Amino acid sequence: MSDRVLVFDTTLRDGEQSPGVRLSVAEKLEVGHQLVKLGVDIIEAGFPISSPGDFESVNTLAKNLKGVTICGLTRAREKDIDVAAEALKPAERGRIHTGLGVSENHLQHKLRMSKDEALETGVKAVKHAKKYTDDIEYFMEDSGRADPEYVFRVVEAVIAAGATTINVPDTTGYATPAEYENLIRNIIHNVPNSDKAVFSCHCHDDLGMATANTLGGVLGGARQVEVTINGIGERAGNTSLEEVVMALRIRNDFYKVDTNIDAHDLLRISRMVSRLTGMVVQRNKAVVGANAYAHSSGIHQDGVLKERSTYEIIDPLMVGAEKSEIILTARSGRHGLKHRLAEMGFNFPEGRFEQIYEDFLKVADTKKEVDEDDLRLLVTH
Repeated sequence: MSDRVLVFDTTLRDGEQSPGVRLSVAEKLEVGHQLVKLGVDIIEAGFPISSPGDFESVNTLAKNLKGVTICGLTRAREKDIDVAAEALKPAERGRIHTGLGVSENHLQHKLRMSKDEALETGVKAVKHAKKYTDDIEYFMEDSGRADPEYVFRVVEAVIAAGATTINVPDTTGYATPAEYENLIRNIIHNVPNSDKAVFSCHCHDDLGMATANTLGGVLGGARQVEVTINGIGERAGNTSLEEVVMALRIRNDFYKVDTNIDAHDLLRISRMVSRLTGMVVQRNKAVVGANAYAHSSGIHQDGVLKERSTYEIIDPLMVGAEKSEIILTARSGRHGLKHRLAEMGFNFPEGRFEQIYEDFLKVADTKKEVDEDDLRLLVTH
């Protein structure tokens, strides 16, 4: 099994489905260029048949982005596949992503098909897509709530029909990490032709477990992860690209796999996507949040200033942040205050410093954060 995990970024398709988000073609191209620079392997550029704008987006990215696979989403319908193939024509490497639901819930309430009818429809869609490309991904929507035996049947049939990547979505964020890991592992173990395809994780965050489930899937044998920048997406969002990438890198001793992502660009693209979508990144967001490398507690500040790794397992430089931040609050200690004063060019004898520290605590009790202007007033008082 490969020690490399492919990164399939769906910021421009699933991410753009976030309520209130609408990206222009030019904005999608701007993000697309940054995704290529970041080192993603596949960019899902849109759902070509859904609107003329989506068709144009996929077609424009297919024309302009090199060194990456451009993917278009379709339903398991011939017309969808024909339109996607047309949009993807200029791509250096194009992928058609088709499929349909596999859970009893989706079969009964949404598709209104029997298991056999749905399986036959899926096989037919893959065979039709194969007329246009050898790179076909098949999604099994709501796999997290499906009958595993039926999932095995579908996987075997669509691989035999020509699918080269099998997407196993936990569409509703229902699975637990152990369940999802076992689902991937059992598919690979029970499907005779599973060695002919790459298995992909596509997890949603309804219960806050999207990243954990995706990492579980990797442990189970998946070698593609479907992610978005900042974890944006339908409802509670998708798996966050930056969280998965850094988890695999920092804990390579445990996962023993890695991606081709250049982590130094993570903060830059996070801010770009936040700016273009209007979706603010929460301050305590892992890896890219404003507080991810900030310390306000005196105990933490003392430890980090003595040795960064006491409280930081990610070097801020790894993700494009300049440095750790010492935030001065009423919980800050002497070490943190001395450090900030030294950064400003001040160094005081112990007696004078103690006086400044006492004055600092009085100010800190009245404010959320003591800034440089406050410190200048303190030292000139």
